[in-house]
Amino acid sequence: MKPAITVIKEQIENFYLIRRLSLYEIKSKNKNNYLGMAWEVINPAIQILIYWFVFGTLRTRGDINVDGNEVEFFAWLLGGFFVWIFFYQSTIQGSKSIFSRLKMLSKMNFPMSIIPNYVIFSQFYVHLLMLLISVVILQFMGYHASIYYLQLIYYIFAVFCLVFALSLITSSVSTIIRDVHMLLNSTLRMMLYLSGVLWPLTLLKEFPLVMEIMKLNPLYYIIEGYRNALFGTSWHFIAQWQYTIVFWAIVIILFIFGSALHVKFRKHFIDYL
Repeated sequence: MKPAITVIKEQIENFYLIRRLSLYEIKSKNKNNYLGMAWEVINPAIQILIYWFVFGTLRTRGDINVDGNEVEFFAWLLGGFFVWIFFYQSTIQGSKSIFSRLKMLSKMNFPMSIIPNYVIFSQFYVHLLMLLISVVILQFMGYHASIYYLQLIYYIFAVFCLVFALSLITSSVSTIIRDVHMLLNSTLRMMLYLSGVLWPLTLLKEFPLVMEIMKLNPLYYIIEGYRNALFGTSWHFIAQWQYTIVFWAIVIILFIFGSALHVKFRKHFIDYL
């Protein structure tokens, strides 16, 4: 428990540095592109159009039920896909955040635990922008804002905690074993099809046990939470309190384990330069 407290204190004490480094990260990433940060939105837009064409046009689908409301497939896909983009990019970039910056770390003095965090923060700005764009599109499609949008604050915080907990583990392990990053990339691509991003898990209603197991996926909890905030008529995290407990139990366990792993090995990371 002590390493977890240490990591939390380091994030709080260095929040200003995290914010500054995250802004530098996103600017430096796009400085050589003519369209600059616009690519952060263009790439996901192209992906969502492709998935909508494949899953929504080439296959016959009706509207999808979200908390009692019938939602068009494109709107339903949009309500979850930008969350997936944030989760995928943040987890991948977070996993290689330490070993790709070892040379910089050897010359600077600040807590290594803030490195995955500022990398995640750089993706977080894009996530907020995509959320705003998605909300505007949904208004034109007839899915108007409601008081349940307030749930988005909770789910934004929840997905950030999940990604940070995962990144503490993957950034530590992949610094020692570089193959972990490649394995993670393949695993996350598989998770795209198993987390309810592209198709509703209710299609598995004939296999209730399989459906319930897949619903325990913390990413599924997040994605469904966003969709219920955008389209629903209830406070999802309260109505689904059992899954809320499971989600936070998983996040806390991952964070405690990741903090212990990070604090134990970070003194030796430079040895892998």
